[in-house]
Amino acid sequence: MAESIKGLKRTDYCGKFDISNVGQTITVFGWVQRQRDLGNLIFIDLRDRSGIIQLSFNDQTDREIFAKAQSVRSEYVVAAVGTVAERESKNHDIPTGEIEVIVNDFRIVSKAQTPPFEIEKSEKVGDEITLKYRYLNLRNEKLTKNILMRHKIAKIAREYFYDNDFIEIETPMMIKSTPEGARDYVVPSRVHNGKFYALPQSPQIFKQMLMVGGMDKYYQVARCFRDEDLRADRQPEFTQVDMEMSFVEQEDILLHLERLFKSIFRDVMGREIGYDFPRLTWQESMDRYGCDKPDLRFGMEIRDVTDLAAECSFSVFRRVADEGGKVRALNCKGCAEKFTRTTIETLTDHALGYGAKGMAWILIHDSGEVNSILQKYFTKAQWQALLTALDAQNGDFILFCADKFQTVCRTLCGLRLEVGDMLGLRDKQDYRFCFVTDFPEFEWSDEEQRYMAMHHPFTMPYEEDLPYLMTDPARVRSQAYDVVLNGIELGSGSIRIHRPDVQALMFRALGFTEETARARFGFMIDAFKYGTPPHGG
Repeated sequence: MAESIKGLKRTDYCGKFDISNVGQTITVFGWVQRQRDLGNLIFIDLRDRSGIIQLSFNDQTDREIFAKAQSVRSEYVVAAVGTVAERESKNHDIPTGEIEVIVNDFRIVSKAQTPPFEIEKSEKVGDEITLKYRYLNLRNEKLTKNILMRHKIAKIAREYFYDNDFIEIETPMMIKSTPEGARDYVVPSRVHNGKFYALPQSPQIFKQMLMVGGMDKYYQVARCFRDEDLRADRQPEFTQVDMEMSFVEQEDILLHLERLFKSIFRDVMGREIGYDFPRLTWQESMDRYGCDKPDLRFGMEIRDVTDLAAECSFSVFRRVADEGGKVRALNCKGCAEKFTRTTIETLTDHALGYGAKGMAWILIHDSGEVNSILQKYFTKAQWQALLTALDAQNGDFILFCADKFQTVCRTLCGLRLEVGDMLGLRDKQDYRFCFVTDFPEFEWSDEEQRYMAMHHPFTMPYEEDLPYLMTDPARVRSQAYDVVLNGIELGSGSIRIHRPDVQALMFRALGFTEETARARFGFMIDAFKYGTPPHGG
């Protein structure tokens, strides 16, 4: 029969006690993770959201209480009152491992059936089961920590914005559909038959309207919805910390982002980020790392040797160079003797998977002996110039990709990360932030056969690039930026267009007629007529 907790008040959470609490009488509540009955000695691991504490019952324990301790099973909900004591056999793997609670009052609050899986081992169970019993899986330490970390991040973010005079504003969840890059989720209207609301992909439109309305520092922990294919870092619905400011330049926003992330790491993870976030332009990032979200935990930068390759007699290199493509390489320092034939074949398979037509390579043994089909296609002077450009030394393994710019970038970025993993260079305890700036304003869509906005149609181009909006869109740079951590994009933003003439020109460059632009964004076009501050977020 379930017992009441009347008269009991929790002293603190299970995981909050330590050796300094020895001698204190405490009350704890939680779930039984494990019970160990050793005859005249019983131990119960009691779990709550903060962690585990050991309850101890011995031959001095009241016999009725001892009998109840014998009867409990995994996931029973119990309450215990007792004295904190130092453990004889310590467990240094948990924060409470030096102590135990000598129990003098014990109540079974709620019994539990045998769960369909062991809570502490739920990560070894398939998703079909753990998602069905999600409420049980949430008791798992890993998932509990994830949720608590998310809570702490939101708390620290809010505190940062409060301290910097931002206003928290909730924007509507059911809105008019606007083109933002992904398909909308729609909600049918009961009142207006045949009409639909859209769920917001982001608060983009609203926060710009808030800037027009004079709310010059806005933030929101915003729920967003996008009907797009699943990715490793994206779900159909997700939460983002959103901000927007008026009368700022790009540098002001980047400084806020850097301070925000440093605050989160310090106050949530106890980690000080003691360096200024490095800045790379989009072009620099693509040239050096093959992607716009570089992993800076290790070097191994891509080298461009197109000019040198154009002079050799290797037909693949020559043809790519003549057709305007790129010949680039990675120098895997000290890997010549580490990479077996199987390793090289594996890397070649990866290159094919990334879209390359093959993978040329040079292996320079520690003795200086060279193993490569490429050497015969270069004169002695050309070969030496190539090795110098690649900083090639004895013991190095160098791999090449020759193709169109995008294919070369994709292939060498992927191979760089593959090699980094092979060599153990991507330390999970090392955190390397950077900003990537100056993204292209447009990207070509083969499907649409026209230029599309790389970010969104409200991103401000650089002033000096405005003349090329209609004549040469590919060379127009935007005042857009990403914050990247260990090869993962954590955030994205831009300085927005606030001038009506530039916004109208942008719509034209994207192929919108005046009528189409007004039909989709008429409310915004009209708002910009009434005094719009320069803004970004």
